Amino acid sequence: MKYAAIRAAFELIWLSRLPSLSRALSKSRGVIFTLHRVLPEPPPAFFPNAILQIEPDFLDYTIARLRDLGIDIITLDEAMERLAEPQKPRPFVVLTFDDAYRDNLQYALPILSRHEAPFTLYVPTAFADGVGEIWWQAIEDIIARQEAVAFTENGDVEYVDTSTTARKKDAFSRLYWHMRKMPEPARRALLAEFCSNYGYDLEKQCRDLIMTWQELRLFAGDPLCTIGAHTVHHYELAKLSADEARQEISQSVDVIEAQFGLRPQHFSYPLGGPLSCGPREFDIVRDLGFKTAVTTRPGGLYPHHVQTPTALPRVSLNGYFQSRRYVDIFASGGIFTAIGKLTG
Repeated sequence: MKYAAIRAAFELIWLSRLPSLSRALSKSRGVIFTLHRVLPEPPPAFFPNAILQIEPDFLDYTIARLRDLGIDIITLDEAMERLAEPQKPRPFVVLTFDDAYRDNLQYALPILSRHEAPFTLYVPTAFADGVGEIWWQAIEDIIARQEAVAFTENGDVEYVDTSTTARKKDAFSRLYWHMRKMPEPARRALLAEFCSNYGYDLEKQCRDLIMTWQELRLFAGDPLCTIGAHTVHHYELAKLSADEARQEISQSVDVIEAQFGLRPQHFSYPLGGPLSCGPREFDIVRDLGFKTAVTTRPGGLYPHHVQTPTALPRVSLNGYFQSRRYVDIFASGGIFTAIGKLTG
């Protein structure tokens, strides 16, 4: 229902020609896009993480369409320079990819290279080490192949019917948000138990989905690519103590520097919403010397963001909304700023 309502709103926005008016009249100067996976296969009926996946053709069209609209695709460094200019410059988009999925190498990089489109890739270092826990994908994979699952909630073991697509979606949503609300140690313990009960190998999953350091060197050596930090373990930083959060961030920077000989200047908060990061985390990242840090709070970029460079909004290039006409909406920062204010 939620996504059907959003799609209906997008249709009305597009039909009203509001995107072009917004770009012309809004004080928003640009947008940072959030991307994760790029894969050619259409998702199955049960695929709650489809929100994180777009098809290569849609990425290709998006880049071409942005340039047809007179929108520049630029780096984060140039974006901050444009925000500081006294007069409104040409509109821009910044492309950012979280998590270092291997499909970024196979499907996204050739498109980005062909279009000479700069981008930032945020790397969680434990993932590249092959020991990360891509827990949101793990619980989807387990539920997808089971007729019923059992998990512990509030100390009780509960059996949940997952025999239909609708019931699988309900089970995923329930378990996902249960984990999101738990402290990280408790979430990891529940995940380990859940995966063990169903013979799911988390490390193999990580090795299958995420690029190795050797593969990542192909990105680090590409002049179009800016390597950014994304913590070590992809924990929600707001759930950690201040010292633990600082360690997660600083250690990831040290590892990336050791691997590539460059110290990342840009950071992405894992998950990036209000439950995952806030003023404390923004201050930690600023104190560690990053030039920018991105959230997943929706919105465009405005001159005032020069004063808060470690709390930048982004717009998700969302796998549920791959209609070509929606690209004009995604590129309109003012629209998403209004959406962000309405949704809190």
